[in-house]
Amino acid sequence: MATTRSASKRAKEIEKETPSEEMEQEYLDSDDEKEELPSNPETVETRRMRVFPRSFLREVFSESILGYVFWSLFHGFAPMIWFYPLNQLQVTGYEAYAAVWFLPLLCFSSRIHNAVQSKRGMFILRALCVASVGSFQASTTLQRLHILTMGNGAAMLLLCGTLWNKSLHQRSASFWGLMVGFIALLTSRIWYVSINPTWSDPTSNSVIIALGVLATLDRFTAVEYPEPQAGHDPELAASWRRTAMGFGSLLFLTQWLFGEVSVLCRWTIKGSPYPGPHPFPGSAAVFVELITGLLLSSKKGLPTNFLWSWFIGVHCFLGLYYLGAYLGFFCGLLLSMYTMSVWPEMIDRLTSCPPAKTLTFAMAIYLVEMLFSVWTTAFNFVPGGAITREMTLLLAAFVMFNILRALLFGKSKDHEEPSSKHTAFPNLDGTGTYQIFADAKIYLILLLLMGCGGFLTRFHPEKYRQTVREHPRQFTGMVWTAHFLYDNQGWPSFERASKMMEDSGADVIALLEVDASKPYLGLNDISMWLGERLGMYDDFGPATKDHTWGSLFLSKYPIISSEHYLLPSPEGELAPGIQITVNISGTLVDFVTSHMGNYKDNEDRKLQAEVLSNITRRSPNPTVFMGYMTSEPQSRDYKRFTRFGKLKDIDPTDENRWCEYIFYKGLIRESYGRISKGDLSDTEVQIAKFTIPETKKYKDNDAVTIDKHEVDESAWLPDAFGSNYGGHYYKQDQHYHMGTPKYFYRRSETTKDNSDGKPKNSPESITV
Repeated sequence: MATTRSASKRAKEIEKETPSEEMEQEYLDSDDEKEELPSNPETVETRRMRVFPRSFLREVFSESILGYVFWSLFHGFAPMIWFYPLNQLQVTGYEAYAAVWFLPLLCFSSRIHNAVQSKRGMFILRALCVASVGSFQASTTLQRLHILTMGNGAAMLLLCGTLWNKSLHQRSASFWGLMVGFIALLTSRIWYVSINPTWSDPTSNSVIIALGVLATLDRFTAVEYPEPQAGHDPELAASWRRTAMGFGSLLFLTQWLFGEVSVLCRWTIKGSPYPGPHPFPGSAAVFVELITGLLLSSKKGLPTNFLWSWFIGVHCFLGLYYLGAYLGFFCGLLLSMYTMSVWPEMIDRLTSCPPAKTLTFAMAIYLVEMLFSVWTTAFNFVPGGAITREMTLLLAAFVMFNILRALLFGKSKDHEEPSSKHTAFPNLDGTGTYQIFADAKIYLILLLLMGCGGFLTRFHPEKYRQTVREHPRQFTGMVWTAHFLYDNQGWPSFERASKMMEDSGADVIALLEVDASKPYLGLNDISMWLGERLGMYDDFGPATKDHTWGSLFLSKYPIISSEHYLLPSPEGELAPGIQITVNISGTLVDFVTSHMGNYKDNEDRKLQAEVLSNITRRSPNPTVFMGYMTSEPQSRDYKRFTRFGKLKDIDPTDENRWCEYIFYKGLIRESYGRISKGDLSDTEVQIAKFTIPETKKYKDNDAVTIDKHEVDESAWLPDAFGSNYGGHYYKQDQHYHMGTPKYFYRRSETTKDNSDGKPKNSPESITV
């Protein structure tokens, strides 16, 4: 039966059973003792040897910091490569930088392999990894990409130097450093509300660099003990291809679904009132299960048990994919536990194979799976996309097949043997095979407490309580294509974007292109982050596994219900849609948003407009459509909304729109503004203010002016974006443009000098 007792307890038991030096000397000097000691010198030495258990806390701590750096570099590389084709909507050539993951090929040379596993070689590679974290403070994103490429290359060579090191001690310490470092990364992302602190802000980035420098120096100056040499298993080495495919798939699966603890919640999200667990606090269960999986990994035979892999691994992935809400989430929890439980066994098999070809082939498998995951969603912009469209299930089957094939075939090492040379559970100093794991457990439990503490500190229900308003029946809506909160240069724009939303004074916000819960987009939960940052209720959808770029609503008012839609898209990319019902001062108001198909996908846009207009037509409540429609004013799709959908355009005189529109019914329009994109995104912001009529018999405002002093002050839009500006505003800051803001009023209540419907005091109206 495997035991996980600490090394110190085990050493005390051995001391009780082993005679002390004084007792043994008395035994040797005794004249009365007739029995002779064994003549075998090795047996005598074994009996005389004292066990000196040593703590591995310090080296595991340093290796964990370096593991944190490794995962930060590894997770941060794909989003930087992805940014350039994202901006141009085509393959740009920067994808070739991923070839740096194949640098382990250099270790075919025994001289290079010996160099990277030497003490000086590991020091240089660790220093390069830590230095490349500073890429976040580079002057341009292209420079950052170059530096990150260097860091990932050094990280790959460092894996060859540590996991295939001649010293079994170094192998084991590096492995547990990777595991504890991964959990530490998840913990820090809990505190930073899903954002990786390494790529969050210069201060956090500098702190991580400083810790990395200290850890690198500590490992370089550490005392080298006469450790047992790592073993070699010819049988496992012969099946290196199978092992490489398993490790590459496990590496991808770990990042794909568990690189951030909120991802599972976004995979299983549904519309209200039964949406499934929200990432806060639902992702706390994911965090607990991941650590539980690591703790279970020491159980002998578990990772190679067929039933464990088949039912907990394969079937739970199927449940996660096909089921939604709570059932799908529960399957995901079991899958998370399974995933982490097989890491030690997979690493031991990996390090029993030749490093150069095994790790290179593993990274090739990882890269193929990463690209395939991109192709399943971005199929409309990549070569061969028609084949990979919505084929996530095929990708999942390939991933799980590789993992099971690597684990269930071939003999595994018995890590309970006293002479075990298992990478994760070695007997390093004679006290047993779990001493380094026992020390790693201490950090895992501490991180568990810290992660749970992070969730507790984020619990602020008072942020969502609305103060009494002077005009409770008035609200402001906003629509924006957020571009995954990467600005036009490729830098994260979370704080700047949230500041812009605050300045807009919007009560209900519709955001498009917000599903960043994908490994190549940074695994950032934009919906949760903005909801907590702005103190607004959030509704994200459709689910990440549904192959869209995502949409969400933020509301200062409680969201009563919601529906998520996958709109018909026979030709182009899948179009997401959301309908929510919000309680605004006792009145139910419906909001609809969607990112409709591209201009070239004519059939898609036609079908999508039909579905969305049906939704707005059937709505019994006052309704606002705030969405992305690539059609001109007065076009077929526009008329579908305004005629069949029973909606009115916020400003029918604005003919210079292309993507974003605000339509409404059952409300009184008060004001309308268009805010330039600045450097935050590739799309402008639109805002509109409405009043909920007190009775069904009401008259809408039918005249327009650009002079805010001609309307009630309650209808004014915020001054944070300047004043009325004619034409496009091209500077990097955000400013009203295209002849806005505009204000609406009843013609019968004021002068009738703009009966043509054009803005009063505008050049056009003055000419008339």
